[in-house]
Amino acid sequence: MIAHNHILGTFDDALASLRNNVLMMSTLTERSLDRAVTGLLQRDDELCVVAIADDEEIDQLEKQVDKDGVDLLLRFQPVASDLRRVVSAMKLSSNLERMGDQAVNIARKARKLSRHPALPEAEFIEPMYRHAMSMFRDSVEAYVREDVQLAMALKPRDKALDEMNANASRRLIERMAHDPEQLRGYLNLMFIARHLERVGDHATNIAEDAVYAAAAEDIRHQPLTTGT
Repeated sequence: MIAHNHILGTFDDALASLRNNVLMMSTLTERSLDRAVTGLLQRDDELCVVAIADDEEIDQLEKQVDKDGVDLLLRFQPVASDLRRVVSAMKLSSNLERMGDQAVNIARKARKLSRHPALPEAEFIEPMYRHAMSMFRDSVEAYVREDVQLAMALKPRDKALDEMNANASRRLIERMAHDPEQLRGYLNLMFIARHLERVGDHATNIAEDAVYAAAAEDIRHQPLTTGT
């Protein structure tokens, strides 16, 4: 019995370390996205450069999480809820790494935009950013607290973000027709909106993994319900 408790405690320590690295990734990814979008809106090239440089640290943390997760699986061979928690942490880090890639994409396009006259249509991006980052924070919170209700609420919010992206694209296409000289600028704004929409997709993935870890329920392909 003493040996069993010792092994269990060691597993708990290893899992806590894994989760801490994932949460560090989350903090860095949120910071990188904030820098990229702030760099866009304030036409701050230096912030964009820093956001791009941040990606290396996020990538390295993802590699560490993968290594530690595999090691944890091999050493302790966890089952049931313990296994789900390890796997969900590894999957969450993968989604965070991809969000970091979206920050890099946004920062690079923002740098291109800053070399040309400012486009008022950049304001289309800010509400999408606020919505996407709210989803991001809540998905990580759902993972940390194993809050199934909070996680389940992410899917309809992702649908709303998709609609915001579609609306921004329509408005930017209209601008292209009236001001074809700014075609490249409008295209870059459309791509940035698409990158933010992808952030929402990854937040939804994190929420789905949170539900799986907490309740052993796979909600990936469940249809949206209207509810009351």
